[in-house]
Amino acid sequence: MKRILFSVIFFSGYCFSQEMDTLNINKPKKLDSGKVLSNKIKTKNIDDVVITGTIKPISKSKSPVVVEIYSQKFFQKNPTPNIFEAIAMVNGVKPQLNCSVCNTGDIHINGLEGPYTMILIDGMPIVSSLSTVYGLSGIPNSLVDRIEVVKGPASSIYGSEAMGGVINIITKNALTAPKLSIDVMTSTWSENNVDLSTKFNFGKNAASLLSLNYFNYEKRIDQNKDNFTDAALQNRISVFNKWNFRRKGSRQAGFALRYLYEDRFGGEMQWNKSHRGSNEVYGESIYTNRVEAFGVYQWPLKENIITQFSYNFHDQNSFYGTNPFEATQKVGFTQTYWDKKLGNHDLILGLAFKKTFYDDNTPGTLSADGLTNDPMKSPIFGAFIQDQWGINEKNTLLLGYRFDYDKIHHAIHSPRFAWKFSPNPYHIFRFNFGTGFRVVNLFTEDHAALTGSREVVIKSDLKPEKSVNGNLNYVWKIPVGDKLINFDASAFYTYFSNKIVGDFDTDPQKIIYDNLNGYGISRGASLNVDYNFSFPLSINLGMTYLDVYQKFDGKERKVQQLHAPKWSGTYNLTYKFPNNLTVDFTGQFYGPMRLPVLPNDYRSEYSPFYTLANIQVSKSFISGFEVYGGIKNMFNFTPKDPLMRAFDPFDKYIDDPVNNPYHYTFDTTYGYAPMQGIRGFLGVKYTLK
Repeated sequence: MKRILFSVIFFSGYCFSQEMDTLNINKPKKLDSGKVLSNKIKTKNIDDVVITGTIKPISKSKSPVVVEIYSQKFFQKNPTPNIFEAIAMVNGVKPQLNCSVCNTGDIHINGLEGPYTMILIDGMPIVSSLSTVYGLSGIPNSLVDRIEVVKGPASSIYGSEAMGGVINIITKNALTAPKLSIDVMTSTWSENNVDLSTKFNFGKNAASLLSLNYFNYEKRIDQNKDNFTDAALQNRISVFNKWNFRRKGSRQAGFALRYLYEDRFGGEMQWNKSHRGSNEVYGESIYTNRVEAFGVYQWPLKENIITQFSYNFHDQNSFYGTNPFEATQKVGFTQTYWDKKLGNHDLILGLAFKKTFYDDNTPGTLSADGLTNDPMKSPIFGAFIQDQWGINEKNTLLLGYRFDYDKIHHAIHSPRFAWKFSPNPYHIFRFNFGTGFRVVNLFTEDHAALTGSREVVIKSDLKPEKSVNGNLNYVWKIPVGDKLINFDASAFYTYFSNKIVGDFDTDPQKIIYDNLNGYGISRGASLNVDYNFSFPLSINLGMTYLDVYQKFDGKERKVQQLHAPKWSGTYNLTYKFPNNLTVDFTGQFYGPMRLPVLPNDYRSEYSPFYTLANIQVSKSFISGFEVYGGIKNMFNFTPKDPLMRAFDPFDKYIDDPVNNPYHYTFDTTYGYAPMQGIRGFLGVKYTLK
């Protein structure tokens, strides 16, 4: 097996925490049509400040890049213990479970697999490839101030991993955070989550935020009677400390540290730790240790020069049945850029450096002769330029270019183009275009390569993937009294060459990886609609259509992407009663998606249409307390037969001609939704401002 190289190029923005929920207009403003925009019109997030699309803070309405903003209050409508579960509330973003045993997952944007999604914390590339397997579930919602989502190309800004999009998790600012915040939640499945945070002021110009999250789920439940845990047991602790400083001229300065430990298990109900790695009782057991550090410093100069830095250490000790997987990844990153305004041009020039160390016990880090261990050490140097040109009040143009160089693939070029046209405040058109580049490490990105349920075969020396991406967005604000109905529609198209795909179909005992001898396409459209009625009801609805597939040279056959539903959507309805009583009805729906079936599989190749619906009732008090409770998965949907041959997880009877004539193997990849059925939850919060 030839060595697999992993190379990522990152470039990211810094955290700027500011929100405006009202369009502030001191005087009525005439539109081109002759109408007048009243200063009484209000709409949620009409002029929020965003940073993810263009690096520097800019109002959402003026940004040429399409950026969606979701506040912590939005995610509290369906409380979850971590970001991985919460992000399902965003239209077009799907947290995908890749293993029905240990519940590993990644985040899909517009049908593209998790490795195409870049996850940032405060604009820093903290979530490295190894940690996407389990690290996403270790990010507690208590840290979040807001989340910004960019769907589509962002390679010239954020590097090669941003081929599909960017999710930027912006944490709370210590200077403005509450003095004390407590959130305790439990469920009828005995999922217990505790969030504690407090801040300390050091004079008027410094503050420190200390946050502790503890999640515990150790109740073994097997409602479908396959002798496997329906949900992976987890015992997790996360400690977060962030410092922010006030400086002259509003210069930026901040620093943060986070530590995560998790003990996770999924497997047969009778498993205990004495069975770890044995062939007696099947279990998948994962120990994770993780350290993160990141910060930003703006130099005390007349010119606007900013330095950012981050470091993460991730250690994983795991067994998948009898197969051990031990891996360590260390990623250091720093960049400095100059932000300069020249007339109608906002220029950004910068340099970046990133170094990745990765080592594991798989053939992925063997030397070329396969005899000695050879950890991957990949330094990458980058330079970038961006010009945002305000041509006039109606037109804004953004041009970007990034050059990266590493020792394996040498020069990497990433151009970018974005244009915004707004004839009046009611209509905004945006067009984004860019290229992508990615090199894959299968053992950190594809959980199926780790489980041991199938043999991994790599047919050739994998070449890096390339893509060309385009996105067209239209925002229409319709005045209704003193409110606005917001329509946000997008159409997107991505063309892949050298796409790296896993072949699950040719041999049921193998996953065969190779560059696609053809091309891949991801295309579709999405629509979001939100409106606050004159009475206390607000709605937010989203729908996405996807067509994600591959075509092979010389073949007309069109192969649909696994786990990419043609239709999906979100719904969010909130009604506020008097006396601070609120009811939230939220959920997602998914149309049929193609699943990895075995030859002669008795299970359907496509999932059914299903919805995961939740309802919550909350009551807040003047004292700072809030009580909330509700029902999750209220229609009690769970996948049927997520595991093949759960009674023979070590494939001892694969060649039994009587009881297994089709030679089925134990397989964990069919699951497409959580196995947790209907359950209740109850929680209490306290906030001291």
